[in-house]
Formats: sequence, C-alpha cells, structure tokens
Amino acid sequence: MSFTVAIVGRPNVGKSTFFNRLLEQRKAIVDDVSGVTRDRQYGVAEWVGKSFNVIDTGGFVARSEDVFEREIRKQVLIALEETDVIVFMVDVATGITDLDEAMTNILRKTSKPVFLVVNKVDNHDRLLEASEFYSLGFEHIYFLSSISGTGVGEVLDDIVAQIKDDEASQEDEQLPKFSIIGQPNVGKSSLLNALIGQERTIVSDIAGTTRDTIHTHYKLFNKEFVLIDTAGIRRKAKVNEDLEFYSVIRAVKAMDEADVCLLVIDAKQGVSAQDLNIFAMAVKKGKGIVVLVNKWDLMEKETNTARDYEAQLKKRFAPFTDLPILFISATEKTRIFKAMELALEVYENRKQHIPTSKLNDVMLKAVEAYHAPVVRGNSVKIKYVTQLPVVVPSFAFFANYPDDIKTPYRNYLENQMRANFKFTGVPIRIFFRKK
Repeated sequence: MSFTVAIVGRPNVGKSTFFNRLLEQRKAIVDDVSGVTRDRQYGVAEWVGKSFNVIDTGGFVARSEDVFEREIRKQVLIALEETDVIVFMVDVATGITDLDEAMTNILRKTSKPVFLVVNKVDNHDRLLEASEFYSLGFEHIYFLSSISGTGVGEVLDDIVAQIKDDEASQEDEQLPKFSIIGQPNVGKSSLLNALIGQERTIVSDIAGTTRDTIHTHYKLFNKEFVLIDTAGIRRKAKVNEDLEFYSVIRAVKAMDEADVCLLVIDAKQGVSAQDLNIFAMAVKKGKGIVVLVNKWDLMEKETNTARDYEAQLKKRFAPFTDLPILFISATEKTRIFKAMELALEVYENRKQHIPTSKLNDVMLKAVEAYHAPVVRGNSVKIKYVTQLPVVVPSFAFFANYPDDIKTPYRNYLENQMRANFKFTGVPIRIFFRKK
C-alpha cells in the first residue's frame, strides 16, 4: 500500500528541517530566508518497521502575486488531495499569523487527518507560548523542535498508526507488477506501446506528455503481468506546472505498487543525478530493479561500447551493482521482450525463500572463512542465520555482540549471499540480532 504524508505551512516555519529529520539525511536545503524550498522534495521515511512517502511542499502564501508562490499554492492544494495525512507546521516564535489562518481555513475542509505541529518549542517558556495554537481548533496538536528532534517521535507514532497493514496473502495472489520509471522523454511510453503492439499512451518529443499512471494487463507469449507506465519523474526545480507535480506524486505511488521497477535511461544523456535519486528511492522501497538503456540505436558503437557503458553505469549505481542492465531501442523493438524476461527473473529472485538449513550451511562457512573484526576486545561470533517472512528478502544473523558488527562486514555478508544465491536486481536487507 502506498501511504503518503505531506508537510505544509507558510514559508520559513522549518518544514525542510522536519523533512530532513524524518529522512535522517540532509536532502532539503535549509536557510533562514523565506521561500528557500522552491522545489518539491520527496523521500521515504521509516519508523517502527513501517515506511511511508514524505512530500515537503514549498511555503504556502495565500493570494500572493509572486509567480513562484502562486505555483507553490497550487501544488500544496494538489498535495492535500493526493496524500493520506497532512502535517501542518507553524512556528511558536512568530505565533499565529494571517497565513496560518488562511491555511487553517483550507485544511478545515479536508476529511483527511491533519496533525498541527508547532515547531521551535525548545524551552519551557516557548511551551507556554505554544498553547495559543489550540485556538486553531485541530484535534491532533504536537509541540516539537525539528532541529533537536525533541517531540518528533510522538508525531511519527501517530502517523504510522494511520497505516493499515497490508494483507500479505492478497499480495501473493496478484500478478507481477512492473513499473516503468525514469525521467520525462526517455521513451517509457514508447516502450509500453512497443510491448503491447498498440498506441496506448500519447507519445511525443515534448517532455512530460504522460500525465498519469497507466495500467496495462500483458498476456502474450505465455507471460502474464501488469505494466505500469508512469509520468516522468523530473528534477523538482523544473516542476513548475501543477499537472506535472500531480504526475510526480502518482509516479512515486506507482513505485510503491510495483514488484519490479524498470528504470529507463536515455543512452545519449547517460545517468543524471535525478536517475540516481529515482534508483535510490526504488532501492529504499525494496523493489526489484532492471536498468534499461533506451535509444541504443542512436549511439555510435565500437567493439566494447556496451561493456564500457555498463561498467560506467555500475560505478554510478554503486554500492548496489548486482543489477541486470540491458541496451534496448523501444522504437526499433530491439531486446524489449528480453527486458520483460529479465523483469520476470528479478521478480522470482525477489520472491524466493531459501531453506534455513541451506542458508546456514553456506553462510556459516563464509563466517568461518572471514570472522567479524574484534571490537573493544569482544570477539564477535555469528551462530545462526534465517530468512525473515517479509516481501523484501531480509535475513537475521544471530550473534553474541550484534551491535559491534560494522558496515564493512555487513557488506561482506551481502556479497557472500549474492555469490551463493541468485538475488540479481534485488535489494537485500541484513539484520543482526542477539542470539
């Protein structure tokens, strides 16, 4: 299930700091100048084992004539339609303003849960001042400091309480779902049309022609699955039109629906920062990934062009390099059916469950061959490993000092898993538990 949270509010109340806190990384630009967040920020947050999409919108300014603020206002209204929970952020240092009241009037009309978050409450005096925000009339109100993180946990607890658990059995009965993702105008719709043999989507050289996600049931050549064509995920600085913003939210949601993401890259343009952003989001969501380098027919080729291009791609996608990479042409229909075979292989890789006895035979030998480094005089011993019953391949290694196992050894274990079992194109999650 795709669960999305939007952070809204007037400029300069600390939305981006809160967004960075949820994602545990500095992704949004933070400054004291009003309206720094011109573009939309998207990410995946995790709390107590549940994950959800987060959108950091620009600062809402009612009835503004500024072109950016007008666009931000439109996009805030779209975010309200498309999300499941709204976090409305205000600032205790300035108190209730006209802009806060304008936003309150809009939020009163929504039936979705609204969490009023009073930011910058970092001492007792400010906590007393914050009580004036009760007058806005929201049921859920929280006092916190985004910078220090005080009080953020309570908001997260109540957000994840809104997420309904997916029914695993229902997921198993469904057909494989493949989402075609990538930047605008890389040939996603052309690929879909070539596969199904009919003009299902509008195709033009204008970036962003596909506004919405399109589901297509594919049943040919003894293969059956659902293809999801998404609108291009464009660099957010360029998402000035409200329809495009709507498309981006839908594309992020389509990623949630999919089992395997087909990341389409333009061969001539190569991998951009936005492609890496899309890739990282798919990995974090635990989706299977196939990289399709489209428009390969337009490239000038020599003997080792494909090999060198693939090596460069893997270097950019590191550390996750166990990826199927295929060079295709959607217009010439070159290797497009091979792409579907690879997607089905990755789907099977993601679904596989390794018997515990086989897992222990292989992985305990790998542990014996190279022991975890000694930390603070503690000799780390791993005694048992098992696969966890979740959708994304996840493994628990039971050890005497689980907290002393560092990232390099985790990477070693993942490499051994990949060398001995077929997990090509699938992110693996490794956990260390007390034996």
